[in-house]
Parts: sequence; structure tokens; C-alpha cells
Amino acid sequence: MRFKVLFVIPLLIFTSALKAQGTADTLALTFRDAEKQFLANNLELLAQKYNIDASKALIAQAKLWDNPTLSTDQNIYDSGSKKFFYHNSNFGQVFVQLSQVFTTAGKRGKQVEVAKDNAQVQEAQFNDLMRNLRYNLQLDFAQLATLIEQSKVYRVEISSATNLVGGIQKSFDAGNTSMKDLIRLKALLFSLQNDRIENSRQINDLQTELKTLLGANETAYITPIAIDQQQRQSTGLDIPALIELAKVNRADYLSNKYQLNSATHDLAYQKALAVPDITVGVAYDKNSSYAPNYYGLQIGMPLPFFNRNQGNIKSATYNIKSQETTVKSSEARLKNEVVSAVRQYQLTQELFSTQQTAFNEQYDKLFSNMLKSFKERQIGLVEFVDFFDTYKDTKLKLLQQQNSLQKAIADLNFATGTTIIKP
Repeated sequence: MRFKVLFVIPLLIFTSALKAQGTADTLALTFRDAEKQFLANNLELLAQKYNIDASKALIAQAKLWDNPTLSTDQNIYDSGSKKFFYHNSNFGQVFVQLSQVFTTAGKRGKQVEVAKDNAQVQEAQFNDLMRNLRYNLQLDFAQLATLIEQSKVYRVEISSATNLVGGIQKSFDAGNTSMKDLIRLKALLFSLQNDRIENSRQINDLQTELKTLLGANETAYITPIAIDQQQRQSTGLDIPALIELAKVNRADYLSNKYQLNSATHDLAYQKALAVPDITVGVAYDKNSSYAPNYYGLQIGMPLPFFNRNQGNIKSATYNIKSQETTVKSSEARLKNEVVSAVRQYQLTQELFSTQQTAFNEQYDKLFSNMLKSFKERQIGLVEFVDFFDTYKDTKLKLLQQQNSLQKAIADLNFATGTTIIKP
């Protein structure tokens, strides 16, 4: 009785999963379709785009002049008339001043350069985010396709095992089969059902991730449309050319270069800040000077005796050295990743040939023949169960090889920062 309960529970869980899938809206997509939907709907990308717009707005801000300053000095209380803010037309004082700061040493232009560099960094970070999310999309898409194909393998084996258990159960009831053989087949079926439940759980997790990446409806059920793997070739992958291509397209590498440019421009700006700005103004003063109506010209500038921006200049100098090291490290990592991705793809691609397709078909025919032979008592239970397990493991390994090829393609495109091989 306890064994029957263990047998029924995973079956009920899986049946519920199938019903949930049946009520969902099926969304059949090729990877190219998924990529288009990802670029249009992914919320992380949309959020990062606003950061680019914000950084570009700071370029316009850096170009603006400082506002002029208008100031006045008026009396609050007149003791003679005992009035507030009172000005006698003959004796009351009026003072008004208008001044403007003029930056020197090209500070405004240098600020603009720094702002442009920061905008480039933001754009590179957006591209790097898109590169990483696209990589995750490709891996999830390929893995989901593999798991769905694996579920078909489990479906075939569970269907066959269920029929066998039913037949053996009748034979056992008639006294023609031992309890040991019946329990062995039920254990095999139970194991297959549990494996299928785990496979369904992984599918469900990937469905959640993909719907988030694509901005798809929460009730949708995504079904990948696979393409022929045999069309892929490993020829023409010139490593030096791919490294140069990666330097042009890898957003993380470009971001480090842009940050180096920004550090260089910031040093020039910090040096310019050591040069004092000049303030020029005009003033009007009534009844407070040697002349009843005084018009004055004002020129002022701070004297750089103590603060010549030494600390910021030194900090900017070290920042350049740090960023130069970061760029070199990024370049070395880029080269190693490209070489590794090319070699891994070539190794994985070698596993695929027309012979593999023929082997797959022959293996399916052999499975049918073995199943028939066992039913006709031409082979024993032990031999059949061993073949049954071997068949399942081999079919799953073939599917995993296809998934490994897709991962190798994703790694190669990710390492170069562009689409070298279409997924």
C-alpha cells in the first residue's frame, strides 16, 4: 500500500503540471524572435536607457555659463523717521551690484569633455548589460529546448513502462510472474516519473526566467523552435581577427577605455581648476561715496597662495595609472576568453555529424525491438532493464550535447561581443 502511494503522488503532481501548461498561452519562438522581443520589452534595458539620457543631459549642462549675480544693500530701519525700509529722496542710500564669473584655462570645455566621457561610459554599460542579458537569454532558451526534448524521452519511456507494469501485474495476478520482477518494473517506473517531475520543475524555473527577460505575459508557455545543428561549421574562426573584433565590440573593454579617457580629461580639468577664475562686475551707489551717484567697475580673483588644487591633481594622476592597469587587465582577459571560446566551440562542434542522426534513429528502432522482445519473453528482465536505463541515459546525453553546442555558441558570441555564429 505504501508503495502505491509513492507511485501515485508524483503522477498526480506531473498531471497537475500538464494541466497548468495546457491552460497557458503557448508562445512558440525561434531565438531570433525571442531576441527581438527581449530588446523591445526587457525592463532592465529600458531602465539603463534612461541613465544614458541622463548622462547626455549633463553634457548640455556643462556647456552652460555661470549665472550673473545681482546684489543690493538697503537700510532696514531709519532712526530719523523711525520707519522701516525708508529712503529719503535726497539723503537715502541706494546700492546695486551686478557681477559675472568668467572661467579661465578652458575649464568649461574640459568639463564638457569629462561629461562626454561619462556619457560614453553609460552607453558602454548599457551595451554590456544587453550583452550579459542576451547571453543569459541564449543559455536559457537552449536549456529550455533541451529539457522539453528530454520530457519527450521520459514520456515515451513512462508510457512503455506503464504498459509493461500493467501486463506484468496481470501476469503476477495469474501466478505466472514473481513479485520480484513486478516490484523491479514498478521501481523503474517510479524512478522515471520522479526524473520527469524534476525535469518539469527545471522547465518551470526556466519559463519564469525567460518570461522576465522577454517581458512576456505571466500565463504564457514559451516553446523554443530549434534549428538544424548540422548547418554549423567551425571553419573561418581566425583567432587574431576575432580578438580585434572583440576589442571593437566588447562593451566591458570599451567601458574601461572610456573611463581611461575620462580620467585623462579629469586630470586636465583639475589642473585648470588651479588657475583662478575672474569676477567682473559693475556697481551703482547713491549717497554713499564722494559722488552722489557712484558708478564703479569691479574686478576680482582669488589668490592661489594656499589651495592650488594639489590634492585633486595628484588623485587624478593616480587614477589614470589605475585605469591604465585596468585596461591592460581587461585586454588580457578578453584575449584569453576569445581563445578559450573558439577552442571550446570547435571541440563541441566536432561531436555533431550526419552519423549522429542516423545513430539516433537506429537506437529508437532498437528500443522498439527490445520492448517487443521482452513482451514476447525472448529476453529476461535484467537484460531489458539494463537496456532501458542505457537507452534513457544515451538519449539524454545526445540532447545534452546539443545543449553544449548552443552554450559554446553563446560563449563565443559573448567573448567577441557580437554574433559570430547565429544561435
